Amino acid sequence: MQRRFSFALLLAACFVLAAPIEGFAAASKETQLAQARPAPAGTTAAPAPAGNAAATAADTQPAIEEPIGNVANVTGTASVIRNNETTPLKVKDDIYLNDTVQTAASSSLGITFNDATSFNLKASARITIDNYVYEDGGKNNSAIFDVARGTVAFVAAAVAKTGDMKISTPTATLGIRGTTGLVEVPAGAAANNPNNVAIKLYPDPDGKVGRIEVNDRAGARLGFLTQGASGFTIRPGVGGARVAAVPLAISPQQVQRDQGFVRQVHATQSVGRQVVDEQRAFRRANPGVVRGNPPRRSGQPGQPRQNGLPGQNPTRTQPGQPARPGQPQAPGQQNQNRPGQPPQPALPNRQGSQPQRSGSPQQTTAPGPLPAGTPPSRPPQQGARPPGVPLPSGQQIAPRLPDLRQGLPRVLRPGLPGKPALPPRRGAPPKGGKPPPKEIR
Repeated sequence: MQRRFSFALLLAACFVLAAPIEGFAAASKETQLAQARPAPAGTTAAPAPAGNAAATAADTQPAIEEPIGNVANVTGTASVIRNNETTPLKVKDDIYLNDTVQTAASSSLGITFNDATSFNLKASARITIDNYVYEDGGKNNSAIFDVARGTVAFVAAAVAKTGDMKISTPTATLGIRGTTGLVEVPAGAAANNPNNVAIKLYPDPDGKVGRIEVNDRAGARLGFLTQGASGFTIRPGVGGARVAAVPLAISPQQVQRDQGFVRQVHATQSVGRQVVDEQRAFRRANPGVVRGNPPRRSGQPGQPRQNGLPGQNPTRTQPGQPARPGQPQAPGQQNQNRPGQPPQPALPNRQGSQPQRSGSPQQTTAPGPLPAGTPPSRPPQQGARPPGVPLPSGQQIAPRLPDLRQGLPRVLRPGLPGKPALPPRRGAPPKGGKPPPKEIR
């Protein structure tokens, strides 16, 4: 009986111990199944189509800027400054926003823009296209042409009739209201120079006479022209006053000469319209193909330059172009190594040489003592910088090449530095001693 009771107790204990183990095994099995169970089909991320990558890459590529005009005629030598590079101009070449076109001595250049506005530059003239916005049928067109020097004839077209067209000079700003005119900017024109800017008004090709509003650089009205063969010259103010527009007396000889300039600009407009239409048709038929001088690639094409005129929105200048008078410089355009600015970081020196910093004295101490008999270092050359004097800002010390002679063993003869020792002659007595005894046979 006692044995049966003991056996029953053992069976009960086995059942009690087996229950937690089975529960732990079942829980582990459920955990493994939960970890191995795949995610629902709706949460699986679909792979991106291959076409989206190509579209993204195409969007990140810089757009090619559209030209705003073309060269209608060239006599002699004319060039364009674009991205700080000067390129010769020829007929049908494209003109872009922010271009600076100029002529050499005894040369002329005719340019027609997309709205048919045309300019004819005489010898040694220079113009910068600071702003040009034109849309066929638009009412918010605008343009700013800066005449820096020389004689320039112009005939206005759609921009002046449907928007705002300005011509800026060193001392005056002209509001063009659909007309033909002449601007003369002598060398050194300034607010305090009596030899200053002259503005003249002439009839259009159809005989109509427009209007030129003359303002100073700050936008204050100086006068306006409404009659053919009339003009103003800018004179400096008296006692610190602002500049004034003085009526200009045009002689018959000057009128005859000016009429020749006017006929040339009218001919430029007639020929230029055909060139602009031809180039536009070519670009539409051959997208992506550039004919003539290469355009400027920019991520934001069509960004106008600032020339200090009132009413312009502050925008940054194109990279790599200097700011014009009265125009703030863009970040990163300041000249490097100016006084008060840290110099450019020095380039790494050659392998094995000591690194030198700009503005620190050059180290002349050898890495260790020289062997006996090594000749002393050569004296400094004439005009060399003495030790301890710092270098000017922006300059670097050229690394010295290691002396290959250092570390070479030398056998020196006692008392004669710098000469190699010779082996003693056979039978010769040593220096400072007695001759060896003769061998007796």
